[in-house]
This record gives sequence, C-alpha cells and structure tokens, in this order.
Amino acid sequence: MLKMAKAGFRIALLQLKVGPNKSENVANAVSRIRSAVKDNGARVVALPECFNSPYGTQHFADYAEEVPDGETSRSLSAVAKELGIYLIGGTIPERNKTENKIYNTCTVWSPEGDLMATYRKIHLFDINIPGGITFRESDVLTGGRELAIVPIDGVKIGIGICYDIRFDELARLYRNQGCDMLIYPGAFNMKTGPLHWELLARARANDTQSYIATISPARDAGAGYIAWGHSMVVDPWAKIVASAKEGEETVLADLDFEKVDQVRAQIPIFQQRRTDLYNTTQQKS
Repeated sequence: MLKMAKAGFRIALLQLKVGPNKSENVANAVSRIRSAVKDNGARVVALPECFNSPYGTQHFADYAEEVPDGETSRSLSAVAKELGIYLIGGTIPERNKTENKIYNTCTVWSPEGDLMATYRKIHLFDINIPGGITFRESDVLTGGRELAIVPIDGVKIGIGICYDIRFDELARLYRNQGCDMLIYPGAFNMKTGPLHWELLARARANDTQSYIATISPARDAGAGYIAWGHSMVVDPWAKIVASAKEGEETVLADLDFEKVDQVRAQIPIFQQRRTDLYNTTQQKS
C-alpha cells in the first residue's frame, strides 16, 4: 500500500499586544489574523495565551466568558469562516456556569467556523521563586483533564498551554497518539522566559521529533505581568526556523511534515523505547 505524503502548510504565530479593553484586544487579534492570511498566505493562524485579557489571577473572573457563546468565541468563529482558515485561538479565561468554574482554555476553529476542539490547561502555573515571581493560577482556575488533538490537512496537532510545556509526559502522550506537531500558547515571564522558553520548545521538539510552536503575548513593560515574547517555531531536529523578538509581531513558517517522518526514520527512538521497563500511558478521566 502506498503511503500518502503528509501535507505541509504555512503557519502564522501572532504575538499580540494585550491591554485592559477586551473588545479592543479581540478587534486587534481579528485585524492581525486577516493580515496574516490576506498579506502572507497563512493556512493556520495561532494566537497567544490570554490574548483577550491581561494575564493575572485578579483579572480572570472579570474577563471570563462562556465557550462557544461568548464575545471572543463568536469573533474567532466568524473570522475563521470568513478567511477559510484553521485558527488556534490562543487562550481565554473560560467561565463554565454549569460547574461554576473558570478554566484557561484554548479553542480551535475550522475553515467553516466550527469549534473543532477545546483544550483546558492541565498544569496550572503555581510557582514561588524568591526574589523573582510568585504566582498561583489555582487560586482562581481549575485544571483541565482532557487532551485535544486536531486534524489539519492530514496532520495531527496536539494542544498544550504555557506551563504544560514543562511536562514531557504530556508531549509523549500526544506523540503516542500520532501527533506531528504540538502548539503551546504561552506567557512566560521575565524570570523564566530567558532561562527556559527556547530550551523547553527545543526539548519538546527533540523528545517527540515533532514541530513545536510557542506563541507569547507581546511584551508590555508597564503591565502587571510582563511576558517574555519570542514566539517561535521549532522543527523536528529541534532547530528554530522562525522567531519573534519582544514586540507585537507575526512569525511565519512553512512547515514540511515529510521532515518529521525523515527525522523519526533516521533516529528511530520511538521504536527503540524499552516499554518493557517504562511507559507513558494516559489515565482515564
């Protein structure tokens, strides 16, 4: 049986400015999405973490909205349909009225404007670095329990959010389920960003022999939480193929998924794993 060649596509990562006005944040995102498609030919567009809201536990409840009926979801659905693209909708604070909980949620939209998947951040950002930063997402947010895999032009893409990238087990689960790319909207800060943002993107690319995309908000030195920026695309050799600096910027990359197959064939670690001694398996919710 002949094996079908995997498709490739152009992806745009939108490193967006985020301010206190939700409607203005969403309008800016929609404008930048249109530009990425009409001016640069992107087939897939990915937004950053908390692109419609300032990042901070004090903001999540005020900016939270329901999915898919809220203002932000309706706007993302409409622009994906208008442009006929796949849209990885960064993250927004999601209010689930049934459960009376708030999640940090990524939505994914089809070229028809349909909601393909929702991913709720599994690993919440609770850290304490003396002299650096203390932050506890769990004071306000609830962690998710489900993976999200979306098929785009014959390629399986797994979704994670920010702190999730530190957990290689999650990336391994996606690799086990056939993913060729992982996309992480994220907002590392000025302490962890310079230390680990690039390191972790390249590590997960090397671990899984997959494409990795990380999408940060633009840096705002006057914000309560200052994002590192430097959104990037890393190939399955763990090489950075495109990256941003710290300001508002669009990162473009043409992805060739035959390269994923080539890397995995040349260094076949997936087949060489000693699953008689160790394994990574997904627990049922």
